Amino acid sequence: MNSEIIKQEENKITLKLVVEAEEFEKSINKAYNKMKSRFNIPGFRKGKAPRKIIETHYGVGVFYEEAINQCFPDAYEEALQELKIDPIDRPEIDIEEINKGEDVVFTAIVEVMPEFIVDNYKGIEVEKKEYNVQEEDIENQLKSMQDKNARMIEVNDRPVKVDDLVIIDYKGFVDGEAFEGGSAEKQSLTIGSGQFIPGFEEQLVGKNIGEEVEVKVTFPEEYKAENLAGKAATFNVTIHEIKEKELPVIDDEFAKDVSEFDTLEELRVDIKNKLEEQANNKAEKELRNSVVENVVSKVEISLPDVLVERQIDSMLKDFEYQLSYQGLNLEYYYQMSGTKEEDIRNQMRDDAINRLKSQLVLEKIAEVEKIDATEEELQGELEKIAKQYNQELDKFKSTLREEDLNYFKENIIIKKTIDLLVENAKIS
Repeated sequence: MNSEIIKQEENKITLKLVVEAEEFEKSINKAYNKMKSRFNIPGFRKGKAPRKIIETHYGVGVFYEEAINQCFPDAYEEALQELKIDPIDRPEIDIEEINKGEDVVFTAIVEVMPEFIVDNYKGIEVEKKEYNVQEEDIENQLKSMQDKNARMIEVNDRPVKVDDLVIIDYKGFVDGEAFEGGSAEKQSLTIGSGQFIPGFEEQLVGKNIGEEVEVKVTFPEEYKAENLAGKAATFNVTIHEIKEKELPVIDDEFAKDVSEFDTLEELRVDIKNKLEEQANNKAEKELRNSVVENVVSKVEISLPDVLVERQIDSMLKDFEYQLSYQGLNLEYYYQMSGTKEEDIRNQMRDDAINRLKSQLVLEKIAEVEKIDATEEELQGELEKIAKQYNQELDKFKSTLREEDLNYFKENIIIKKTIDLLVENAKIS
């Protein structure tokens, strides 16, 4: 078998592969032995007809397709090794020459990883933002805790106001006709939450228990139910209950109830420490992202479509996984959002390209700098993840496949590579 590169454009290489006549003849014999039982030839028991007889009846090329399936994979693999080519997708194959007793000539268009140069990645100039925790931030955190621990109490001596929780019945009509999904009984609604159609909640403000209210609204043009989008609707609403929040007093007793601390001052110190940690983490994450973005922006890469599509596939799987935690799936999401898979893939494309480019650049830098993951580092990473899942390390490791270990190693390498870039950046 002979092979050579006859053309190369960006990420596509065209190979010429020649399988010698003698080798192809062996493949034809293999094809004959595999296929001979399929032929019924008069005068011969099924599967017993000689090859030449079958070729006479069905044509000399009757076994060519199967013979190509027999010989091409080995010839292709040999060519890849000989020419040091690492493909990223299946080849596009064309048969240039195939005649009885002659060499068989193939061309194969092979897509490979893009070639690019990364330099000047040290000394990148970036600004690091600082996030300082203010007294107002601590107060807001306390108010949030206060709100989460509030009690809802019934009120009977005043009308509805914003932030109240009301219990209502409603029935909706479009063009005088009730519509599917437009009615409910004993429905809970927090006024001002934006849970209902724009304009609905505001029209209940100032109304009293037992009062029947006619609410007039217009469904948004982009409403998920196409038969209602843009339509004017009238809802007959009855208010059964009004409830308001009763907030606890923020004092030492409050601190004891909502935390492990005995005094409000101790709780405030803890909140401040946690907010400062979050602020530092945010600043550090933004700095690292900024350094990577600066490095990547200086590199020109022509990304093969197949790599971009695979990245989108991965992102779509992650999105589906996130939906599953909410008890949803992609089909339901498409139905409720009025979109289809093609729309979501197009929305993800720019992000996929940026992620892929960043990954390739960081991998190239890691290669140049000879950055690797040590066994100690991998062990430490596995211990950390096992702890997150509340599993014993040995039990956790027993569930991992080789590709899982490679994934963790790659993550360590990428992190160390970003560490190197940040350590060598000029930060102001």
